[in-house]
Amino acid sequence: MKRVKRLFKAANAARLGVYLLALWKLFKHPDTPRAARWVAVAVLAYAVSPIDLIPDFIPVLGLLDDLVLVPLGVALVVRLTPRPLWQARLQEAEASADQLPKMMWGAVVIGLVWALLMAALLWWVVSMFGGGW
Repeated sequence: MKRVKRLFKAANAARLGVYLLALWKLFKHPDTPRAARWVAVAVLAYAVSPIDLIPDFIPVLGLLDDLVLVPLGVALVVRLTPRPLWQARLQEAEASADQLPKMMWGAVVIGLVWALLMAALLWWVVSMFGGGW
């Protein structure tokens, strides 16, 4: 599995970087529809966050988030955006040598989601099995 993941990353890292930069440019553009802007920032936050919703050490599922969720998010943004606007931002991203800014708030949001999920799981376990405490 690690070999497949390494091969995927090597083959698509540059193209994915261009798409993420195009999402960033789309997010900052004033003509971007609100729904596309929100989805774009969510995809960006997830893609650049050092924390995954599904950790990579979980077999199969750990790789699925990297291989499926980010491209599906990009596809959703493309679908929500008028074609000329997306094409212009994609061409800007391909032509520029910019890099994505560091988004620590993305890591914070993902961390909060994990904390809420763990709290909900703990609450459920206590309510199911610890009623007599």
